Amino acid sequence: MTAINEFISNEVKANDVVVFMKGTPGFPQCGFSGQVVQILDYLGVDYKGVDVLTSDELRQGIKEFSSWPTIPQLYVKGEFVGGCDIIREMFQAGELQPFFGEKGVSVKGAA
Repeated sequence: MTAINEFISNEVKANDVVVFMKGTPGFPQCGFSGQVVQILDYLGVDYKGVDVLTSDELRQGIKEFSSWPTIPQLYVKGEFVGGCDIIREMFQAGELQPFFGEKGVSVKGAA
């Protein structure tokens, strides 16, 4: 396992919810990353943002790690969930809150 894969793997395992994104949650550097941050913030989910723009190796590594070509990427409890389109669709369909609940991740307004 390469150092970058090890870093990604550790981040995914160490955090219940982690978003590999362009920029930071406080200052997203692309619209898609911004949308995922807005949704997670709206739901009140506690998550960690990892800025892939800090390293070309990381930006390429995360795509290979997940076999997913785009950023952002959301991981919940070590499992790759998807990118912006999937997260937005799950949110609009009302599936995202129950998904987090099933994973044992607390959301705002959920029991």
